[in-house]
Amino acid sequence: MPRIAPLNPPFEPGVARQLEAMMPPGVPPILLFRTAAKNLPLANGMVGWGSYYLSPKLALSMRHRELVIDRVTALCGCEYEWGVHIAFFAEAVGLSTEQVRSLTHGDHADECWVDERDRLVIEAVDVLHQTSDVDDELWGRLAANFDEPELLDLMLLSGWYHGISYMANGARVDLEDGAPRFADYS
Repeated sequence: MPRIAPLNPPFEPGVARQLEAMMPPGVPPILLFRTAAKNLPLANGMVGWGSYYLSPKLALSMRHRELVIDRVTALCGCEYEWGVHIAFFAEAVGLSTEQVRSLTHGDHADECWVDERDRLVIEAVDVLHQTSDVDDELWGRLAANFDEPELLDLMLLSGWYHGISYMANGARVDLEDGAPRFADYS
């Protein structure tokens, strides 16, 4: 049961405009955004970051973006946001069932990760989650494989989705209908 109930249609005109700005054209607003819209300045602020992180302007590839998001949300136990991203992006970025299972319950050393950059992204997210820092040894490996804009995006994207996870978990946002569940990848 949600602690903060999402807004339901019909939406007031200002809320409707805000929700339209948060979603791709023609896609109904997801529960997280309908919850955030209870605080319109917050929802408006989310548009800038969210639009950047889900755009081609992000220095990370779409695949690496999704590895970060999927791993962060799994580590935070945020089945809501994890399920939304698995449903919308896992196939588009070529994640296999084994890779989704690993992102959810495994780690960067699982056999399904054959690409060094994929493994490094997952390892970096794990270390950031555990320590809020990146040690010098891991940083050296990351810097040998990613440029500075990519590294900056990797770190801040990890933090942004911690925040999204905190909001979704704390507000007890219901899971989206039809979205995958952690148990689907046990």
